[in-house]
Amino acid sequence: QVFTFNAVQIKAHPSVKVKNGAPMSIICHADISKSTNFNLLQNITIFKDGKLVFASVSGKGVARYEVPMARSSHTGDYQCAVEAGGKIKHSDSLHVWVTGMTKPILITEKKEVFEGEIVKLRCELPEEVPPLYFIFRKIKMNSSPKEKIQNELERNFSVIEFPVDEGDNILQFDCFGKRSVKFEFETSEPSNRTLITVKEPFIKPTLHIKPSSNITEGNEIQFECSTVVAKMRDIEIILLRNKTILSSVRDKAVLKYSAVATLEDSGEYLCKVEEGKASKSTTWNVVVTELFPKPVLAASANKLDENKELTLSCSIKGFQNASFSILRKNSNGEFLLKNSQNLTLRANVRDAGSYICKAEVNRIVKESKPVTVRVYAPVSVPNISVFSGLPEVVLGRPLKLTCCSVMGTPPITFTFYKGNKAKKETVTNDTCTVFFDGDIRQNDKGQYRCGARNNHSSGMKTSKALNITVIVPIRNTSLGSIPYGEVEDGGDTAFLCSVNEGSWPILFRLFRKSDRDVLLFENSEHADRVLWRKKDMSREDTGTYYCLASNRANVSVKSHPITINGKLASVISSSWQKGVITAFVLIPIAGVVILAVWWFWCRKKNGNKLFPSISLSALSTNSASEKLSRQHNDADYYSGSGYIEDGENHMKSTDENKGPDLESAEVEYTEVEVSTFDPHREIDSVPIHFPAPVQKGTETVYSEIRKANN
Repeated sequence: QVFTFNAVQIKAHPSVKVKNGAPMSIICHADISKSTNFNLLQNITIFKDGKLVFASVSGKGVARYEVPMARSSHTGDYQCAVEAGGKIKHSDSLHVWVTGMTKPILITEKKEVFEGEIVKLRCELPEEVPPLYFIFRKIKMNSSPKEKIQNELERNFSVIEFPVDEGDNILQFDCFGKRSVKFEFETSEPSNRTLITVKEPFIKPTLHIKPSSNITEGNEIQFECSTVVAKMRDIEIILLRNKTILSSVRDKAVLKYSAVATLEDSGEYLCKVEEGKASKSTTWNVVVTELFPKPVLAASANKLDENKELTLSCSIKGFQNASFSILRKNSNGEFLLKNSQNLTLRANVRDAGSYICKAEVNRIVKESKPVTVRVYAPVSVPNISVFSGLPEVVLGRPLKLTCCSVMGTPPITFTFYKGNKAKKETVTNDTCTVFFDGDIRQNDKGQYRCGARNNHSSGMKTSKALNITVIVPIRNTSLGSIPYGEVEDGGDTAFLCSVNEGSWPILFRLFRKSDRDVLLFENSEHADRVLWRKKDMSREDTGTYYCLASNRANVSVKSHPITINGKLASVISSSWQKGVITAFVLIPIAGVVILAVWWFWCRKKNGNKLFPSISLSALSTNSASEKLSRQHNDADYYSGSGYIEDGENHMKSTDENKGPDLESAEVEYTEVEVSTFDPHREIDSVPIHFPAPVQKGTETVYSEIRKANN
């Protein structure tokens, strides 16, 4: 028993497009091939839009889904499936369209309503499937129908409300439906028409005005608005002029209102009667003739100086018999100045403001247009100052100046001058203003002035000149030392910190770097450099040094660091110097002393008459030798002073009978200090990175000076 499905087909009878109400059949047929003629049962199911609508078991391979009366709800996509012996086969999809819709049914709650009430309607499309569109229509005689559309997604009926307007009497309502099929709209036929009778809750009001014409200002005008109501319930009558409510009454059929006619009473009057949502109205146009024109207030001057005379005059063109009053207006209202046609006063600043005048004739009061009077007090001499307080500015930063004039009536015009050129003009309602100058240059002399003026006749007043100091910030700080790089233990070092540019005074600070930088020196100088000496340098003083320079610009500039290394003093060099001194100074002196003693001894032996002189010379020689020896032994190395000292150690003979040899010349000994170059003096002329070697100590040289008697 072998079989196979060849095909499964689905079709609609009589066609895929069926009229609403006509019979319709959906037929499913299976084409099966079998090995022998055996009985094969098939389960046949039919689906509409994916939902099961029919199922049967057949051995003939054919099933029929009968619809006696097709409706629009039967429109959709149909498909069938055949299952047998564990095998299943589906047909293609077939779209069936049932054309036409059922006639809708319209139901109303009331057959008779009052104006202002609501008509509630219900429209239903029986046997139709949502989504559906419902269109309601309100039909009034001699006018186009009013439509309302309602979309229903989940039900086949819709409810809507229509208001009953003023003037509606006999109304008809109907509805119809729409649906969308394959992006096309299908429309039903209209429902039955429903007739509704409208009753008036009140009649249209009547408006009576006395006098009805020739109304002049000063006349009394009376208004009466009335209506007839079916039932006195929440009835309200309102009287309006140009949309402004004048009077109203509630639960009454008549409204009365009266007033003294003015020119402003001209316009359209509306009498309106309302109850709930019902409303009816009547209009009347009223014209009031002018009795006299509005007064005109004139001022002798609208702008005047303080203490000048101000005259206000009120007048009516072509009319004299009126009562006048002059008033001043302020934020608290009106202030009566004088019941007169004219007013003269000595103007004060407090008198500035708005003035009006009023004129009264036959109980009619009219007001003039306001006149504004401005009274100006003269500006005082302005004061110009720097906003920060100090009269200085840092180069590259904007300068903020303030100009104030303590006295003077605003608006005040301030003008700023830099040198002789006006930089900016500002008008303000304040007594002070601010000016920014962003064009600050190093060579600016900085003379600023400001002028102030207002509408007073005195004109502009100018402040005193303000001189501004331009602070040049520090630029390029450098640090050097003498000697540079290395210094002997116990020696001195000079540090020179300098800047390329910057306004004085400059605060110089010298630091040695460590875990926490140590401040070694701090001083404020009126110069671009400072020198500081560090004496007796030790190993603890070695390290990295840097200099920090700042001035009133509040910007500190740091130099590049320099490193100072220490070294031991040369003992060998010191011993060598002492040997040279011993060999070339002390040995010759000792020889001279020995020779002098020998000569003295020989002269004594021969009984020389010059014994006293020779003794004195020998003593002088001994004294000189002693001094030489002492000074040689006491000699130390220290920085010379750059000048020569003459030490007197003159030995003169007191013997008048000295020999001829000694009379012609005598020997004197003089100390001469030969100073070496001192790098600490004239430090500005020494290049900072090329320090001169320092020689310690002063060399003492003794020389003979022979003086002739002549």
